[in-house]
Order: sequence, then C-alpha cells, then structure tokens
Amino acid sequence: MTTLDRDVVIIGAGPSGLTAAYELRKAGKTVAVLEARDRVGGRTWSQNMDGATIEIGGQWISPDQTGLYSLIEELGIETFERYKEGKSVYIAEDGTRTVYEGEDFPVGEATIAEMNKLIAEMDRLTAQVNPDAPWEHPQAAELDMISFHHWLRSISSDEAACNNIGLFIAGGMLTKPAHTFSALQALLMSSSAGSFSNLVDEDFILDRRMVGTMQGVSIAVAERLGTDVYLNNPVLKLDWSEDGVTAYGADVTVNAKKVVIAVPPNLYSRISYNPPMPRRQHVTHQHQSMGLVIKVHAVYSTPFWREEGLSGTCFGPNSIIQEVYDNTYHGESTGTLVGFISDVNADAMFELSEAERKETILKGIAEFLGEKALTPEVFYLSDFGSEEWTRGAYATSYDLGGLFRFGPDQNKNVGPIYFSSSDLAGEGYQHVDGAVRMGRRTAARIVASVDGTDYDPNYDGVISKFGAAQEQNA
Repeated sequence: MTTLDRDVVIIGAGPSGLTAAYELRKAGKTVAVLEARDRVGGRTWSQNMDGATIEIGGQWISPDQTGLYSLIEELGIETFERYKEGKSVYIAEDGTRTVYEGEDFPVGEATIAEMNKLIAEMDRLTAQVNPDAPWEHPQAAELDMISFHHWLRSISSDEAACNNIGLFIAGGMLTKPAHTFSALQALLMSSSAGSFSNLVDEDFILDRRMVGTMQGVSIAVAERLGTDVYLNNPVLKLDWSEDGVTAYGADVTVNAKKVVIAVPPNLYSRISYNPPMPRRQHVTHQHQSMGLVIKVHAVYSTPFWREEGLSGTCFGPNSIIQEVYDNTYHGESTGTLVGFISDVNADAMFELSEAERKETILKGIAEFLGEKALTPEVFYLSDFGSEEWTRGAYATSYDLGGLFRFGPDQNKNVGPIYFSSSDLAGEGYQHVDGAVRMGRRTAARIVASVDGTDYDPNYDGVISKFGAAQEQNA
C-alpha cells in the first residue's frame, strides 16, 4: 500500500475530476486522482473495432459548449463537423416512412403548429430559468410537481405533437419516460443548452466531434497530470473531518486537505464515509438516478445512405430506435451509423437474447434506411447500465419534486468534501462541457478555501482562472 500526502485528492478520472485536478495543479496545489477503472474518461470511451473508430460514450460538441471549447483549444485538440448533407427520414406512429427536407417533421400542418406552440412555450419559460438555480423560478415548485408528459398535454391536445416534442428531452436527453421527471427538470435541460430551440435542433446540439475522440480530451489532460493519476483504485472508504480527509484506494491511500468526489451522484453511496454524511446528503442522493439508453453502433463497408441522397438522420418517436445519425469518423472510408434506444424500449431489448436483440435492432435501422442496414461489418451496443462504475446513461436527474426540494444543496460542500460532475452542472448539464465547467469551478472554490481568499460565485468555468505558467511551476 502506497500512502501519499496531497493538498487535494480527486475521486474519479472522468472529464470533471481530471479538469479539477488540472486546474488545481495550475494553481500550485498538489493532487492525486484515484480512478476505479483501468482507463480515464468516465462516460467518454472509445475503441477501434475492425478499423472503425467507435465512441462508446459521449462524443458531440455544440457551439454553446464554450467551456469545453476553451479546454480543447488549450490542449490543441481540433474538431470536425458531423455529416449532415442530404435528406432525413421520419417514421410516424402508424409506421409510415417519409423522406423529407427541412427542419419540420413531415406531419400535418395542425401538428406542426402545435409543435411550434410547445417549442415557443418552452423557450419562453427557459428564458426565465437560471440553469445554475432553476429552483429559483417563481413557478419552480409548481413546475416540479407535474410530469413533463402531463405538462405538455396541459398545453396541447395533439398527441403526435406532444410525443414529438417529448422525444427530445425524454428519449433524447434524460433517457427516462416523460412521466417520471418534472417540467422543471425539462426546463433545466433546455436552459443548459441556451434554449429549447437549440435542444431540438440536431444540427446545433450534435454539431461537431473531436479529432482524436472525446475520450481523447481526458487522455490529454491525464498526460499532463502524469503519475498523479492512479488507475484501478476504487475508493470505497473515506475518513473525514474539518481538518482533512483520508481516501482509501485499492493500493493507494491519500491524506489530503480536501477531496473532490467527481463521480455521478448515483455512485456517492458506494463510498463508506466515516463519520457518515449528514442526513440531508443521505436523502438528497437517493432522489437522483440514472436514465437508461442503448447506444447502437453499426459499421458498413461504405456509407451507403449517402449514395441514396440521405444524411443518415432519422427520427421515429414511436419506434424502437428513436434516433439514428451518420457517425462516420473523420477520415475513415467505412460508414458508421449510431442509433439510440431509450428507457422502456431499452428495457424491452434487454429482455431478448443476444441474437434476437441484434436482429430486432437491425430491423429497426432498416425500417429507416433499407435492407442494406441489415448486414453491418461491426455491430456493437454501448451499455453503461451494466457498468459497475456508471450504472446508467447519460446522466442523473431528479424524480418528481426532487429538483426543487434538493437542488439547492447539490453543489454545497460538506466540510472538506466537494462534489463535481456534469450531473450537477447548470450550463452544459449532462455534457462534457458541464463536466469541464464544474471541474474548474470546484477547483476555484477549493483554492479560495485553502488560500483564504474570496471565491467569485459568478464564475462560470468557461475560461481557466489559472495560467499555464503556474502549472509549470507546481
């Protein structure tokens, strides 16, 4: 067993924990990062499968994600545009397949009008919401008591319009049925992206990808931290007092002034705290849970859909696979599709045998793009729900009433214990951008506490507070 003395110990080597460690090092603080897995990156992860680059976890960056953009600029990482050329495909509730162009789904004019009405109302409310404190909205308590499903139907009686709009947050983001989370939680999701209009625009929210993959961002930061990152060291016990902490990994123990718990809230209880956490934290964390989504990867010898004038973008709000996109990696000649199967549809897929699951999913893609989709060269399903150190995807959210009741406490430190993850972010919530912002903000709070200086509560984490020269002198 190796015992280390550091200013700060960070639990979790995902984007948020690594960013926090990187910022602390720049500020002249000593750090150690303990990671349970045998890799860095957390919910970002990539592999090469038969010559094709597969991003198993998070991968896209949108124009509003300025925190992440500032980090990759600092790291010298470039981006490339997602393939968007050509027509899209929509499958209606009755199974009708339509190839279309433009922003609107190919549904009746009355349904389009109702969808636009719902979008406008979401945008109106979103503009009133502070993503860092959605519970401060004048109607927060009311909005947190009604499910997003029922709130939509209180605005519109058009079922197709409600399902189409619900898709973007329920299946597309929180990966939970719309009746299980509140309208306030949905508003947090949209305010985190700047507007609901941004959230429903796939060309905005799924704008670009990383050259070197999204996991490459974590790898680049970890390289700068060098030997201060310790893999295969899950922390299952944490001693703490107002004077400091001791974190016990598998073969590394760290004594530190502060600790950053940089894992999703559903994993906080994996750690045994001595003394126990206060009652408020015990209760709060039980109301934050992961969604469930299967990310489908299908690689073909060529991107055949492009030859047919299709972008690879497909929507089916009532289909097993609700979204499909061209996910071909920069510079590769093969064609890759990515699809998403969320919440109860994911439950249904996991009830099938492996062979039945593959057949059902490929038939679902073929309903959008034709029989060529039935025979990929690579077929892989991302299943973070089975990962011991994640247990779901994409991120945690509160149950009904939880965001208003417990949200104000989610970012408060408990003595020397600080929390940092994309799950706790305002802007960039659920995205790597939010993880970066939270990592920077948490580091700045700790530096202020350790140095006895003031912390700026308006600091948004977009630009690093600490210069590269300070890091070199750490």
